[in-house]
Amino acid sequence: MALISSSIPDAASLLNQNEIVAIHTETVYGLAGNAFSAIALKKIFELKQRPFYNPLIVHIKSVDDLKLIAAEIPKKAQVLADTFWPGPLTLVLKKQANIPDLVTAGKDTVAIRVPNHPVALSLLKQLNFPLAAPSANPFGSISPTKASHVANYFSTSSLTVLEGGECRSGIESTIIGFENESAVLYRLGSVTIEEIEAVIGPLKINTHSEEAPTAPGMLSRHYAPKTQTILTTNISEMLSLFKTKRIGLLTFRDRHDDQNIVTQKVLSTNGNLAEAATHLYDALHQLDQLQLDVIIAEKFPKHGLGRSINDRLERATKK
Repeated sequence: MALISSSIPDAASLLNQNEIVAIHTETVYGLAGNAFSAIALKKIFELKQRPFYNPLIVHIKSVDDLKLIAAEIPKKAQVLADTFWPGPLTLVLKKQANIPDLVTAGKDTVAIRVPNHPVALSLLKQLNFPLAAPSANPFGSISPTKASHVANYFSTSSLTVLEGGECRSGIESTIIGFENESAVLYRLGSVTIEEIEAVIGPLKINTHSEEAPTAPGMLSRHYAPKTQTILTTNISEMLSLFKTKRIGLLTFRDRHDDQNIVTQKVLSTNGNLAEAATHLYDALHQLDQLQLDVIIAEKFPKHGLGRSINDRLERATKK
């Protein structure tokens, strides 16, 4: 049975023994282990049922530690780190030789970030190693933004979940890499394209890869409920197509009336994209537990965090 705990020293003790602890960050909860320990890393992959070809993100305590993990730091990467860390931005850089291949899926690059939450930072400061930490859910399923989500996923394990409240960003970090000094977007996330381009200029975009992905979150189907989920720009049309089904509805700010809607989740009644992102995964968790026939999700505006939310919903609806 998973244990929810608020003790940072207990979590540090477990991590020092090559155990895995689910930790709170500002984005989602992560399955954390010693990034330098093959024993801990294998436990992460086994518990999460994650394929070894999918790399992990290494979490460090400060921007000053970047040089301990990365062998090469392009000027734009340093600018991004100085601007957005601690925060939900991950950089993919050439790795130091001591970074295990298990972390990087055998690649010569490593994904790195500094989380922006006091629990995660306090924990990292008590350790003499960084933490590898993919999202704390079985591979491909809805990411967890509450300790209860993690505990439900791993209810038959002895996993300790370090409580930190609800994750305020609500979706994973944005991932940026570098190819021939050009910055490349590998995953949309909690830092918007507009915010990044305001700092370093235009980005190349390469957010999908089915084989040997460069970074986490690039597979077409990901973040997915067990319930059939459909993304649409026309809610009324979809409601008519499924008029004999038990429907769960997920919308941005408007409610809809239909006798077949069992329940509906409105992510932000005042149209705030950041609020919608915060509540996205929790709403999907709640809908997925209701034995619905279908979840109909509304497509979001194509700007700012709306792009990131759409990315998650598009991957959730892929078959």
